[in-house]
Amino acid sequence: MNFAVVLDSVTKCYGHGANTATVINAVSLSVPAGEFVSIMGPSGSGKSTLLNLIAGLDTPTTGSIVVEGQDMTSIPDDERSDLRLRRIGFVFQSFNLFPTFTIEENVMWPLEFSGVGTRDALTRARAVLDQVELSPAAYGRRPSELSGGEQQRAAIARALVGGPTLILADEPTGNLDSRTGQRVLDLLRRLNREVPLTVILVTHSALAATYGDRTVELRDGRIIRDVRPPADASGRVLPLRE
Repeated sequence: MNFAVVLDSVTKCYGHGANTATVINAVSLSVPAGEFVSIMGPSGSGKSTLLNLIAGLDTPTTGSIVVEGQDMTSIPDDERSDLRLRRIGFVFQSFNLFPTFTIEENVMWPLEFSGVGTRDALTRARAVLDQVELSPAAYGRRPSELSGGEQQRAAIARALVGGPTLILADEPTGNLDSRTGQRVLDLLRRLNREVPLTVILVTHSALAATYGDRTVELRDGRIIRDVRPPADASGRVLPLRE
């Protein structure tokens, strides 16, 4: 089986001596390519730290992390940066769009940063904006002129524009109302199936977690549950109860 992400006995500590805090504690996790995994847990459970470790934005105290065949704990910083740029797409709760850029410019930016010409970057940006079903009328607007749901679609388009194989989504519906949040989750699920993409979604919501093929629950930095959500008689996935 081809694995997009493999964590082996990963521990992350901050501080020293008596002030040491263990945020991630001996976590082992394998994510097959093309799977949609939800990582669920309350605030302070270590969800975002785990996502940062997978992204190579932080390094583990002990253990190994392999992402898309690359050992994140041994490759140089520039190789980790290149992997993030070309193979990993990020979606954040706060959208992280540049406020003075138009939506097109926000989506083009990662391509231009990696040396793609403006004309080609614009063509590819418009293609992914269409893929996430954002209206062309929004392309030339700035983020503040769009709704939260439209901004998150633009942020997903930016995550997709480089052609990643892995999407890391950190509470992507946290700033959205429930209906808009559901549409964003529907979009991530569709992209997971159609592109296809490996998706790792961090959430505190049991309902959002049901969009995954599998739910991994963290408590105090440890995995306490790793299950596939149950379904009712019609095949509809039921929410896991916290």
